Amino acid sequence: MTMKPFDYLIVGAGLYGAVFAHEATAKGKRCLVLEKRDHIGGNCYTKSVNGINVHWYGAHIFHTSDRRVWDYMSRFCQFNHYVNSPIANYHGELYNLPFNMNTFCKLWPDVHTPDEARQRIAEQQAAVSFEGEPRNLYEQGMRLAGHDIFTKLVKGYSEKQWGLPAEEIPAFVLRRLPFRFTFDNNYFNDPFQGIPMGGYTPIFERLLEGSEVRLGTDFLGDREHFLQLADRVLYTGPIDAFFDYRLGRLDYRSLRFDHQLLEGVTNFQGNAVFNYTDAETPYTRIIEHKHFEFGQQPDTVVSYEYPIKWEPGLEPYYPVNNEQNEQLADRYRTLAQQQPQVSFGGRLAEYRYYDMDKIVAQVLNHPWLKS
Repeated sequence: MTMKPFDYLIVGAGLYGAVFAHEATAKGKRCLVLEKRDHIGGNCYTKSVNGINVHWYGAHIFHTSDRRVWDYMSRFCQFNHYVNSPIANYHGELYNLPFNMNTFCKLWPDVHTPDEARQRIAEQQAAVSFEGEPRNLYEQGMRLAGHDIFTKLVKGYSEKQWGLPAEEIPAFVLRRLPFRFTFDNNYFNDPFQGIPMGGYTPIFERLLEGSEVRLGTDFLGDREHFLQLADRVLYTGPIDAFFDYRLGRLDYRSLRFDHQLLEGVTNFQGNAVFNYTDAETPYTRIIEHKHFEFGQQPDTVVSYEYPIKWEPGLEPYYPVNNEQNEQLADRYRTLAQQQPQVSFGGRLAEYRYYDMDKIVAQVLNHPWLKS
């Protein structure tokens, strides 16, 4: 029997694939990593522009409550003390996020205390007259937040994100709305939070040391050839694509980014992330990247983020986890279980949205790395 040149064929050089490659290589395994794009890092990829590390596929703030994951990632970078505190812009009115006392006092100038804020929210919730279970995001949002918060800070943003009016978005999209009755603009509750100094790309360079990496290489374009190169395959691409869409296509939402270098502008918006929560503004966010690392460069880079309908050829970002797609995804997961030599991992291969820390934890617990 001829020995294959690699122990593992890893499809995708994003976070899941890169962490697995590092751990497997550390155990003496030979890894081949195939990446369809022309760079490593997946959606975490950062690109240096005039000395500013640009989050090329949208803001990625690393946060976790898992000390093991934080310590693991800290082996490959030094995190700064960035705290995510986005600002919401509704037709020029600026509000702090997440919903906290700063938000409530700005929204209702006569509200000054937590008790007053609770009472105002309760009054607006009680004014909702829908009967039975909420049938859509509009009814769900009004019931959870009341008119003012839902209208100014949830409705338009959600409609742009999903490409549908609130009355046609499933209610489950908005399972809960966390309210904080403190003057705290820290978006995450996790005790560990920060941005890797120098960007994310150097992390992936370190993770992939010792592995053979082939960029601009589409595994699905020459599947039979690549399957001959290793005994086991770690696949992180879309699960329906792996099976040639034989059961149908899963739905995603995609994004378009407009990156702009503003030479001579030292500070464009004063914060890393601005959310535009009205329906009329076509983009959902403007990201000013230098603020992630407290940059003092003479220029700045901003990125306008536009949600768009996903079509084949575009990058799939967010799974549309409605009932129809979940049923189809379950059928594909059943097919995946019949592939013992293939492990399906990550948001696309599992058709689930994951934060970065959850991906790292999953890989570190992967059964293939236990043997």
